[in-house]
Amino acid sequence: MTRLIERQIHGVPDWAAQVLVALIAAALGALLAMVLHAVLFRILTRISKASRSETDDILVHRLARPTRWAFVAMGMVLAARQTPALSDFWDHVSGFVMPLLIGWIALAILHSFVEAMSLRADITVEDNRNARRRRTRLAILSRIASFLIIFLTVSLMLFSIPGVMKIGATLMASAGLAALAVGAAAQPALKALIAGFQMALTEPISIDDVVVLDGEWGRIEDIRTTYVVVRVWDDRRLVVPTTRFLEDTFANWTKSTSQLLGFVMIYLDPATDIAPIREEYTRVITGHRLWDKRAQILQVTDHSAQAMEVRLLLSAKDGGTLFDLRCEIREHMLDWIARNQPQALVRQRQLPVGALELAAASETVRVLGDLAGPSPKPDAAS
Repeated sequence: MTRLIERQIHGVPDWAAQVLVALIAAALGALLAMVLHAVLFRILTRISKASRSETDDILVHRLARPTRWAFVAMGMVLAARQTPALSDFWDHVSGFVMPLLIGWIALAILHSFVEAMSLRADITVEDNRNARRRRTRLAILSRIASFLIIFLTVSLMLFSIPGVMKIGATLMASAGLAALAVGAAAQPALKALIAGFQMALTEPISIDDVVVLDGEWGRIEDIRTTYVVVRVWDDRRLVVPTTRFLEDTFANWTKSTSQLLGFVMIYLDPATDIAPIREEYTRVITGHRLWDKRAQILQVTDHSAQAMEVRLLLSAKDGGTLFDLRCEIREHMLDWIARNQPQALVRQRQLPVGALELAAASETVRVLGDLAGPSPKPDAAS
């Protein structure tokens, strides 16, 4: 091939001829490699589409771009064997290109695996606790693995530079000072990496968990190695350090299951008849679309001279559904009480002016009568 190219550029100076031969050989090798790659992946795409599994579709799609450039590199390697000038150039850049392509392919395989496993973990079902746990582990471990792959790839690329290798040897000579400096500089990164491992192993939170943090109710939207994104009910996002969930206290409503118990508190007049209210609550909760048929009960949990505390216990399949159910039940019951038992609503009692003194005088008269004893009965003979 090189002889044929040299015949076509006869009469050109030697240095220019070597450059032209190297460029033409590299272009031909890359073009042949891209054609071969296109034919191969067209066949693989048809095979993956014919199968029922989505895993092979994801893998083929993810590997298309990095393997295209890997084929180009292989084509240049084959062309460099026949072209000395191209071989010298490839020897200088191969230390950069090969680790980069290997790392890219490794990342593509990792991401395709994570995406395929995420599809199997469906979090749209009612009881999605196990699916959320799998997605959380995949998200954390994939980010840690991605960090390690990128770190190793960059390290291999840098080690291909002779100057960097000399710097590394110099640092190794002063290992104590280097270890101290690197340890101090990498402390936040290492702490975040260790926290990510702890999060994946201990699982204090999972994706889509319902948590209460600093008085804010929200869901875990994303878990990174250094921070966690919590989506609050009004679509605000709280960005919380990962270590916060390992070192501080917080409320996790869906730690063991997505099903939850909730309650609605209603305050009524102390003289209220509870039976009709209990019947109405039973009727409305048993026919409600959001109730999961696990728990429902009405109880008087407290009583004072001012009000009677009534708790309506209920259950739902998840946190969001429970919140909507509580709001709708509270609204319905207050409306029903206002229309059917208006006297049950809490009202502030206030005695009229002078009523308190009159009540005190009556109580005094009663006490004096008790002290005097019973009055004598009249004699029947008289």
